[in-house]
Amino acid sequence: MTKHHHPGLRSVHRALADPMRIRLLECLWGRPQSAKELAEWAGLPPDRLYYHLAQLEQAGLIEIAQYRRLPGGKVERVYRPTPIEPPGDEATPLEYAEFLGAMLEATRADITAASMAKEAGERREITLLRATVRLSEADLVTLRERLLELVRQVQEQPDDQGIWTRVVVTLVDLQDRGQPSNRGDPA
Repeated sequence: MTKHHHPGLRSVHRALADPMRIRLLECLWGRPQSAKELAEWAGLPPDRLYYHLAQLEQAGLIEIAQYRRLPGGKVERVYRPTPIEPPGDEATPLEYAEFLGAMLEATRADITAASMAKEAGERREITLLRATVRLSEADLVTLRERLLELVRQVQEQPDDQGIWTRVVVTLVDLQDRGQPSNRGDPA
């Protein structure tokens, strides 16, 4: 087993500790792209992204999909995500919380960027729903399955003319599942 195919959990967490790297990885999930293409998307010069791309590549999260010939004889790398997902089951609860925190930080960056673009006159929509609901185990399973199925459907049948939209869904138990619910409502 090589580190490239089985990155260490700490290496993955370190690579995903920066919201920009999370956003780059998510952008690559859409399609393979070069540093120049990613830089245009991020609104940064390409040389500002090479460090981030190297960190993602070292952690085994992305790889070079191809070398694309450019006019003048130069060659550029085209990156894609590796088929291996970051490990999850062996993560400690604290490591998992840190990983989720980094994902939420990337989402905050998306919201900030959309808000600034909206203020500058662009048409951007931001929808946020935060609610506390009390569900039976069966209803919770149904809710989770329906949400995941909706996301899967739009991922499998993307609209090439559609609008790139970040979808973040979080289902968090607010009480111990092993205990009877005699404690009243969560704070």
